[in-house]
Amino acid sequence: MSGKAGLVAGIDVGAECVKALVLGKEKEIRGRFVVPTRGRFEDCVQEAFAAALDEAQARREDLAEICATGFGARRVSGATLVLSETVCHALGAKSYLPQSTTVVDIGGREPKVIPIDGDGRPLESRSVRRCGVGIGTFLMFAARHLDVHPTRLEELAASAEKPAVIGSYCSVFAGSEILERLLEGATPEEVALGCIRSVSERVFEIGPLRPPIVVTGGVPEYFPGVVKILGEMTGTAPSAIPEPIMAGALGAALWARQRAASASAAR
Repeated sequence: MSGKAGLVAGIDVGAECVKALVLGKEKEIRGRFVVPTRGRFEDCVQEAFAAALDEAQARREDLAEICATGFGARRVSGATLVLSETVCHALGAKSYLPQSTTVVDIGGREPKVIPIDGDGRPLESRSVRRCGVGIGTFLMFAARHLDVHPTRLEELAASAEKPAVIGSYCSVFAGSEILERLLEGATPEEVALGCIRSVSERVFEIGPLRPPIVVTGGVPEYFPGVVKILGEMTGTAPSAIPEPIMAGALGAALWARQRAASASAAR
Protein backbone atom coordinates (compact mmCIF):
# COMPACT_ATOMS: atom_id res chain seq x y z
CA MET A 1 0.00 0.00 0.00
CA SER A 2 1.79 3.11 -1.21
CA GLY A 3 -0.19 5.84 0.54
CA LYS A 4 1.11 8.46 -1.90
CA ALA A 5 -1.77 10.80 -1.16
CA GLY A 6 -1.13 10.63 2.59
CA LEU A 7 -4.61 9.31 3.30
CA VAL A 8 -5.77 6.74 5.86
CA ALA A 9 -9.11 5.04 6.48
CA GLY A 10 -11.14 3.71 9.38
CA ILE A 11 -13.90 1.13 8.91
CA ASP A 12 -16.34 0.28 11.70
CA VAL A 13 -18.32 -2.89 10.96
CA GLY A 14 -21.25 -2.82 13.38
CA ALA A 15 -24.23 -5.09 13.91
CA GLU A 16 -26.63 -2.52 12.43
CA CYS A 17 -24.43 -0.35 10.18
CA VAL A 18 -21.06 -0.33 8.46
CA LYS A 19 -19.25 3.02 8.62
CA ALA A 20 -16.25 4.00 6.49
CA LEU A 21 -14.22 7.19 6.82
CA VAL A 22 -11.21 8.57 4.90
CA LEU A 23 -8.91 10.96 6.72
CA GLY A 24 -6.50 13.44 5.11
CA LYS A 25 -2.99 14.54 6.06
CA GLU A 26 -4.20 17.28 8.38
CA LYS A 27 -6.72 14.90 9.99
CA GLU A 28 -9.58 16.42 8.05
CA ILE A 29 -12.41 14.10 7.07
CA ARG A 30 -12.25 13.72 3.30
CA GLY A 31 -14.96 11.10 2.82
CA ARG A 32 -17.49 9.15 4.88
CA PHE A 33 -20.36 6.76 4.28
CA VAL A 34 -22.81 4.61 6.26
CA VAL A 35 -24.46 1.42 4.96
CA PRO A 36 -27.09 -0.60 6.86
CA THR A 37 -25.74 -4.05 7.68
CA ARG A 38 -27.53 -6.74 5.72
CA GLY A 39 -26.55 -9.89 3.90
CA ARG A 40 -22.81 -10.51 3.76
CA PHE A 41 -20.61 -8.24 5.87
CA GLU A 42 -18.01 -8.19 3.11
CA ASP A 43 -20.49 -6.71 0.60
CA CYS A 44 -21.52 -3.97 3.03
CA VAL A 45 -17.89 -3.14 3.75
CA GLN A 46 -17.11 -2.88 0.05
CA GLU A 47 -20.13 -0.62 -0.57
CA ALA A 48 -19.38 1.76 2.32
CA PHE A 49 -15.63 1.86 1.62
CA ALA A 50 -16.09 2.51 -2.10
CA ALA A 51 -18.53 5.35 -1.42
CA ALA A 52 -16.20 6.97 1.15
CA LEU A 53 -13.28 6.75 -1.29
CA ASP A 54 -15.44 8.24 -4.03
CA GLU A 55 -16.37 11.21 -1.84
CA ALA A 56 -12.70 11.66 -0.96
CA GLN A 57 -11.80 11.45 -4.67
CA ALA A 58 -9.24 8.82 -3.77
CA ARG A 59 -8.27 5.26 -4.62
CA ARG A 60 -7.54 2.39 -2.28
CA GLU A 61 -3.86 2.51 -3.24
CA ASP A 62 -3.72 6.13 -2.02
CA LEU A 63 -4.19 4.91 1.57
CA ALA A 64 -1.19 4.47 3.84
CA GLU A 65 -3.14 2.45 6.43
CA ILE A 66 -6.61 0.95 6.87
CA CYS A 67 -7.80 0.30 10.42
CA ALA A 68 -10.84 -1.93 11.02
CA THR A 69 -12.95 -2.11 14.16
CA GLY A 70 -16.39 -3.26 15.27
CA PHE A 71 -18.34 -6.49 15.55
CA GLY A 72 -17.35 -7.65 12.05
CA ALA A 73 -13.88 -6.10 11.82
CA ARG A 74 -12.29 -9.35 10.66
CA ARG A 75 -14.37 -9.13 7.49
CA VAL A 76 -12.46 -6.07 6.24
CA SER A 77 -10.20 -7.42 3.54
CA GLY A 78 -6.85 -5.62 3.31
CA ALA A 79 -7.01 -3.99 6.74
CA THR A 80 -3.50 -3.22 8.00
CA LEU A 81 -4.68 -2.84 11.59
CA VAL A 82 -7.60 -4.28 13.61
CA LEU A 83 -8.53 -2.70 16.95
CA SER A 84 -11.33 -3.02 19.48
CA GLU A 85 -14.39 -0.77 19.49
CA THR A 86 -13.37 0.43 22.95
CA VAL A 87 -10.08 2.01 21.92
CA CYS A 88 -11.54 3.42 18.67
CA HIS A 89 -14.58 5.06 20.27
CA ALA A 90 -12.33 6.43 23.02
CA LEU A 91 -9.99 8.14 20.56
CA GLY A 92 -12.86 9.25 18.31
CA ALA A 93 -14.53 10.96 21.27
CA LYS A 94 -11.25 12.42 22.56
CA SER A 95 -10.68 14.19 19.25
CA TYR A 96 -13.50 16.56 20.26
CA LEU A 97 -12.62 16.88 23.96
CA PRO A 98 -9.46 18.25 25.60
CA GLN A 99 -9.88 16.57 29.00
CA SER A 100 -10.45 13.17 30.55
CA THR A 101 -14.06 12.09 30.33
CA THR A 102 -16.49 9.17 30.39
CA VAL A 103 -17.38 7.89 26.94
CA VAL A 104 -20.71 6.09 26.61
CA ASP A 105 -20.79 4.07 23.40
CA ILE A 106 -24.40 3.13 22.56
CA GLY A 107 -24.37 1.14 19.36
CA GLY A 108 -26.57 -1.47 17.78
CA ARG A 109 -25.25 -4.37 19.80
CA GLU A 110 -23.47 -3.78 23.10
CA PRO A 111 -23.39 -0.42 24.94
CA LYS A 112 -20.22 0.34 26.89
CA VAL A 113 -19.09 2.85 29.50
CA ILE A 114 -15.44 3.80 28.88
CA PRO A 115 -13.62 6.20 31.23
CA ILE A 116 -10.66 7.67 29.28
CA ASP A 117 -7.55 9.62 30.23
CA GLY A 118 -6.33 12.90 28.77
CA ASP A 119 -4.65 11.07 25.87
CA GLY A 120 -7.88 9.33 24.84
CA ARG A 121 -6.81 5.93 26.14
CA PRO A 122 -9.44 3.79 27.90
CA LEU A 123 -8.89 3.20 31.61
CA GLU A 124 -11.47 0.40 31.61
CA SER A 125 -14.57 -0.75 29.74
CA ARG A 126 -17.87 -1.84 31.30
CA SER A 127 -20.88 -3.25 29.47
CA VAL A 128 -24.50 -4.28 30.09
CA ARG A 129 -25.54 -7.66 31.35
CA ARG A 130 -25.34 -10.29 28.66
CA CYS A 131 -29.13 -10.37 28.23
CA GLY A 132 -29.17 -6.61 27.66
CA VAL A 133 -27.19 -6.59 24.41
CA GLY A 134 -28.84 -5.68 21.13
CA ILE A 135 -30.04 -2.21 22.10
CA GLY A 136 -30.06 -0.75 18.60
CA THR A 137 -31.70 -3.89 17.23
CA PHE A 138 -34.35 -3.62 19.96
CA LEU A 139 -35.19 -0.05 18.88
CA MET A 140 -35.45 -1.19 15.25
CA PHE A 141 -37.83 -3.95 16.38
CA ALA A 142 -39.89 -1.37 18.27
CA ALA A 143 -40.16 0.91 15.24
CA ARG A 144 -41.33 -1.98 13.06
CA HIS A 145 -44.12 -2.97 15.45
CA LEU A 146 -45.16 0.65 15.92
CA ASP A 147 -45.31 0.97 12.12
CA VAL A 148 -42.91 3.90 11.83
CA HIS A 149 -39.53 4.34 10.22
CA PRO A 150 -36.79 4.05 12.89
CA THR A 151 -35.87 7.71 12.42
CA ARG A 152 -39.48 8.64 13.37
CA LEU A 153 -39.56 6.69 16.64
CA GLU A 154 -38.15 9.73 18.42
CA GLU A 155 -40.82 11.98 16.91
CA LEU A 156 -43.53 9.55 17.98
CA ALA A 157 -42.22 9.41 21.54
CA ALA A 158 -42.12 13.22 21.81
CA SER A 159 -45.92 13.45 21.82
CA ALA A 160 -46.45 10.96 24.68
CA GLU A 161 -47.56 12.29 28.06
CA LYS A 162 -46.15 9.27 29.90
CA PRO A 163 -44.07 6.23 28.95
CA ALA A 164 -45.47 2.71 28.81
CA VAL A 165 -43.56 0.45 31.18
CA ILE A 166 -40.97 -1.59 29.26
CA GLY A 167 -39.15 -2.92 32.28
CA SER A 168 -37.12 -5.92 31.14
CA TYR A 169 -33.38 -5.58 30.70
CA CYS A 170 -33.43 -8.55 28.33
CA SER A 171 -33.79 -7.37 24.73
CA VAL A 172 -35.87 -10.43 23.79
CA PHE A 173 -38.27 -10.08 26.73
CA ALA A 174 -38.48 -6.31 26.23
CA GLY A 175 -39.57 -6.99 22.66
CA SER A 176 -42.37 -9.19 23.99
CA GLU A 177 -43.35 -6.40 26.40
CA ILE A 178 -43.88 -4.03 23.46
CA LEU A 179 -46.55 -6.37 22.08
CA GLU A 180 -48.10 -6.84 25.53
CA ARG A 181 -48.37 -3.09 26.17
CA LEU A 182 -50.02 -2.57 22.77
CA LEU A 183 -52.51 -5.37 23.49
CA GLU A 184 -53.27 -3.75 26.84
CA GLY A 185 -54.19 -0.51 25.09
CA ALA A 186 -51.08 1.63 25.45
CA THR A 187 -50.74 4.14 22.62
CA PRO A 188 -47.90 3.86 20.09
CA GLU A 189 -46.57 7.16 21.46
CA GLU A 190 -46.43 5.80 25.02
CA VAL A 191 -44.75 2.59 23.87
CA ALA A 192 -42.17 4.55 21.84
CA LEU A 193 -41.27 6.68 24.87
CA GLY A 194 -41.17 3.55 27.03
CA CYS A 195 -38.69 1.92 24.67
CA ILE A 196 -36.38 4.93 24.67
CA ARG A 197 -36.54 5.12 28.48
CA SER A 198 -35.85 1.37 28.71
CA VAL A 199 -32.63 1.79 26.71
CA SER A 200 -31.55 4.70 28.92
CA GLU A 201 -32.16 2.58 32.03
CA ARG A 202 -30.02 -0.26 30.67
CA VAL A 203 -27.13 2.12 30.02
CA PHE A 204 -27.55 3.85 33.40
CA GLU A 205 -27.36 0.46 35.14
CA ILE A 206 -23.80 -0.04 33.83
CA GLY A 207 -22.62 2.94 35.96
CA PRO A 208 -21.00 4.78 37.45
CA LEU A 209 -21.27 7.59 34.91
CA ARG A 210 -18.91 10.32 36.07
CA PRO A 211 -19.11 13.68 34.28
CA PRO A 212 -18.21 15.01 31.85
CA ILE A 213 -20.04 12.40 29.79
CA VAL A 214 -19.88 12.19 26.01
CA VAL A 215 -22.04 9.76 24.02
CA THR A 216 -21.09 8.00 20.79
CA GLY A 217 -22.68 5.40 18.52
CA GLY A 218 -25.68 4.94 16.26
CA VAL A 219 -28.31 5.19 19.01
CA PRO A 220 -27.56 8.86 19.89
CA GLU A 221 -27.39 9.58 16.15
CA TYR A 222 -30.92 8.35 15.48
CA PHE A 223 -32.50 8.36 18.97
CA PRO A 224 -31.20 11.47 20.80
CA GLY A 225 -33.99 11.10 23.37
CA VAL A 226 -31.87 8.36 24.96
CA VAL A 227 -29.19 10.98 25.72
CA LYS A 228 -31.78 13.38 27.15
CA ILE A 229 -33.28 10.79 29.50
CA LEU A 230 -29.82 9.55 30.49
CA GLY A 231 -29.06 13.12 31.52
CA GLU A 232 -32.17 13.21 33.71
CA MET A 233 -31.09 9.96 35.38
CA THR A 234 -27.51 11.09 36.03
CA GLY A 235 -28.33 14.69 36.97
CA THR A 236 -25.78 15.92 34.44
CA ALA A 237 -25.83 16.94 30.79
CA PRO A 238 -24.27 14.30 28.51
CA SER A 239 -23.27 15.54 25.10
CA ALA A 240 -23.02 13.67 21.82
CA ILE A 241 -20.07 14.35 19.54
CA PRO A 242 -20.85 15.56 16.00
CA GLU A 243 -21.95 12.55 13.93
CA PRO A 244 -21.80 10.13 16.89
CA ILE A 245 -22.41 7.16 14.58
CA MET A 246 -19.00 7.81 12.98
CA ALA A 247 -17.03 7.82 16.26
CA GLY A 248 -15.66 4.29 15.87
CA ALA A 249 -14.62 4.81 12.25
CA LEU A 250 -13.06 8.17 13.14
CA GLY A 251 -11.12 6.66 16.03
CA ALA A 252 -9.95 3.83 13.78
CA ALA A 253 -8.77 6.34 11.17
CA LEU A 254 -6.92 8.34 13.84
CA TRP A 255 -5.13 5.17 14.99
CA ALA A 256 -4.28 4.50 11.33
CA ARG A 257 -2.91 8.05 11.08
CA GLN A 258 -0.69 7.50 14.14
CA ARG A 259 0.63 4.23 12.72
CA ALA A 260 1.33 5.84 9.34
CA ALA A 261 3.18 8.69 11.06
CA SER A 262 5.29 6.23 13.09
CA ALA A 263 6.18 4.24 9.97
CA SER A 264 7.14 7.44 8.15
CA ALA A 265 9.35 8.60 11.04
CA ALA A 266 11.10 5.24 11.16
CA ARG A 267 12.14 5.44 7.49
